[in-house]
This record gives sequence, C-alpha cells and structure tokens, in this order.
Amino acid sequence: MAVEVIGPKLHEAKQLLTDDVLEFLEGLHREFEPRRRQLMEGRTQLQRRLLQGWRPDFRRDTRKIREGHWLVGDIPDNIQDRRVEIVGPPARKTIITALNSGAQVFTADFGDANSPTWRDLIHGQLNLIDAVEGTIHYVSRSGQFFQLEEQGAALMVRPRGWHLTEPHLKIEGDPLAASFLDFGLYLFHNAQRLRARHSAPYFSLPQLESMEEAQLWEDVLQWTERHLGLPAGAIKVTVVVETLMAAFQMDEILWALRPHIVGLNAECKGYLISTLKHFRKAPNILNADCAQIATTAPFMRAYTELLVQTCHRRGAYAIGATTAWIPARRDSEMNEVALASIRKDKEREAREGFDGTGVAHPDLVPVAIEVFDRALAGRKHQRHRVRDDVCVTADHLLDFHVPKDIVTEFHLRNDMEVAIQYLASWLKEFGSVGQYTLAAGIVRADMARTEVWQPARQPVGREHGRLVTPVLVQESHCNGLDEWTMNWPHVDEAAAWVQSVALNPDLSTS
Repeated sequence: MAVEVIGPKLHEAKQLLTDDVLEFLEGLHREFEPRRRQLMEGRTQLQRRLLQGWRPDFRRDTRKIREGHWLVGDIPDNIQDRRVEIVGPPARKTIITALNSGAQVFTADFGDANSPTWRDLIHGQLNLIDAVEGTIHYVSRSGQFFQLEEQGAALMVRPRGWHLTEPHLKIEGDPLAASFLDFGLYLFHNAQRLRARHSAPYFSLPQLESMEEAQLWEDVLQWTERHLGLPAGAIKVTVVVETLMAAFQMDEILWALRPHIVGLNAECKGYLISTLKHFRKAPNILNADCAQIATTAPFMRAYTELLVQTCHRRGAYAIGATTAWIPARRDSEMNEVALASIRKDKEREAREGFDGTGVAHPDLVPVAIEVFDRALAGRKHQRHRVRDDVCVTADHLLDFHVPKDIVTEFHLRNDMEVAIQYLASWLKEFGSVGQYTLAAGIVRADMARTEVWQPARQPVGREHGRLVTPVLVQESHCNGLDEWTMNWPHVDEAAAWVQSVALNPDLSTS
C-alpha cells in the first residue's frame, strides 16, 4: 500500500484510518483520480473560452435527454419530507443541536462550514460515527449536557468539491481528492451502521458543473456499493446547483445520477459567485452590491424556477437556498426585521414550487416549517407542481442586468470586513463565523472578496458619485485596519491577503 498519512499525529485518527480504510481510499484514488484531473482541466479550458467571449447554451448533444420521458429512482421514506434542512459543520455540539432542531434533514458540511484542518476533519468524522450510533453527547464549559432526542433529523453529509485535494493524505506522492476522503471515510464507517438502523447513506454533492462530473460521482457510487456490499442504489444523493454551467445541465445531471439522486438544491450565493467569476472581464457585469441582487432578479429567478420545473418533471425534490441568518444578541428589533424578510423569501420559494428550504440556525427552523406547512397543506412535498408555465432560455439565464448598478461604500467596507474576519477566524481553525447576523463560511467570504475585486477592476458608480477604484479599496482598507486589528486576532495576515486579492489584475478562481 502506497498511502502516506502526513497530517499531525492524532491518536484518534487510528480509529478511522485502519489498513482496510486506507486500502479502500487507495482504490478510489487509483480508479477515479485520472478522470477527476481530466475534468478539472476541462474546467480550466472552459473558463478560458468564457473569458474570450464564448456564450454558454443548453447542450445540443444531450437534447434527447432533456426531451425524454424518464424519472429518477426511488426515494427512501425518511427523506420524503424535506420541508426544512439545516446546514452546519460536523462539530459535536452543532450536530446535536441540528439533529434536535425540528428540521427534517441535517447536512453536515465538510466544505463551506468547516475549517479543513486535519484535526477538524478527523474529529468531524468521529462525531458523525457517534451521531449515527446515537451515542453522541457534549458537555459545555458551564456544565450543560447535550444529547440526542429520539426523533431527530435525517443525516446527510456534504463532502468537499471535486476541485479540492487533501494535503495530509497522499498516495504515491499525490494528494487524495478531498471528495474521496470525506465521502470514503463516512461511508466506510457508517454504511452498515445506517442500514442496521433502517436508514441509508445520504450525501449532498456540491459544486458540480457538468453531466460528466455527475457521471463521475455515479461511477464512484456504483464502485463503492460493490466494494462495501451495499445493494445497488442504496446510497442517495442531492446535488447542489451552485454554478452557472450546472444550471444549463440540470436535466443531464439528474440523468447521469438517476439511480441514486433524489433532488437538486438551489444555492444562490454560490451561483452568484460562479457567475461573477465566469464573466469577471465582461463589461458592466452585475455592477451592484450583491445585497441588491436578490433571488428575484431576472437571471436568478430564471435559475430557481428552472430548477423547480426540471426536478418535478423528473420526480425529484427541489430544495431552496440556505439562509445564513443568525439571531442578533440583545437586539430584538433587528431580529424582527430580519425574520420578516426571511419569511417573505421562504414564502417566495414555496410559491415557486420548492419542496423545502435551508437554514443555518435552529431559530429559523420554526419559521421555515410554518411557511412550508402552510404551502404544502398536509403533503410532504409539492412535486405534483411541474411548472409548465415556466419557459427558461439561455437568454434568461444570461440576462445579468441589474436596474440599480450602484456599489455603496458601506457594502464595500462590509465585504472587506467579512473577508478579513472570516480568514482570521479560519486561521484560528473556525470554519464559520457570525458577522452582522449572518453565518459567514467559505462561500460568503468568497463572495465578499469577489465583490471587492470586481468593481475595483471595472470602476462603477457609488452613492455620492465617486467611482469605486483600487484607490478607494486601499482607502477603505487603511481606514478600517486599526479597528479590525484591535478586535480580531490574525488580522494583519488576513488583511494583507484580502488587499492583495482585491488589487490583483486577475481574480483567482480557486
């Protein structure tokens, strides 16, 4: 076996990384790594074409798939009610709180919500084993005891995306794909445990961009089922549609994964970032605060309505976007305003036909359940609404016009704070951080640094007529640095990185 574990020496890791597990991970790597690399090179080539002015469209070679009459496979009983899904890191207290929150599904996220340190990855996997066993518990510093209630949410795991690798585990000198590690460890240790409890392994697959990337996952699922002695189709997945290119291939993604897939999940923040990155050199592309680009903006509404229509035509679930709001301490008035806005957004999702929605904090679970209870009227879903009234073309998905193309100084400063504070927290090994009543993870931080870079490269108007330029970015950075340094650790390093990204002539897309 040519597997090398080079992460920090953790005694707990021995429970996970047994010889059998390492052999299984090595098998995944040898079987599928060449294809993964080829697909990632394809992403690079596609980005070059987009920057040269190529315009995406629905694929001609898959027209028969889109026009065909077919359905996805069976959907297990315990994930047929998906009114509310709560998303969070695989931290011990978070898992318990989320499973007890009243939500129907908890997604343990190894990507956006988790700090990818070796310690957090190992502990997260061990926490999930305890959660599946039902033995997980936690004692706070004040002595408060947390444990699972009998009827909890169904557990789903979100591995990291295809584009990431895990530097702490190498095979013949090459790092293992992060997806293989997160997926493989959870499945190897929990598949039989879940089956013994009349459940199954459920996964949320992020950041896919094409049918071919979905087909790679399908082949991984089939290979894994054979190697672990699972029935064909036992593993079930939901794909997070958070890239512009995936929006053009939703039918194809469902088709490629049809024995295993149960639904698609809208993720508006990631989708917006994908759009900004793909068209970052196009003139006047989304030159506005992202707060102004709500999900009701024409191109965003086209994306969400097409997702609902596509899912329901194929018998799959359509899950709405995760709201990152967290309650403000000692500010009930602010909370009331935020809850009213969130309720309105969830009502829009329910009207559009979504079968459920996502939240990042337990306090939002009752609000979201109330909205979807009213919309579903006793049903578990609304897949019967096939949305024949929706007709989305490539022009609709690519209409990036925003009526009020203004970047406010407040939001420019806020974006710099979000990016810097998140990175500073990440350096302290926290995968998410509460900022201005929002839970900021990798996706929110990525959006923030993209929002700072984009208007600085293509100067646009500001509220008082002054252009947003690299000079203004530098001024905002210098004006806030003393305050940030006083309040947060690791700020110097984080601030230097954010400024270098914002002022770089090109935007890193990694």
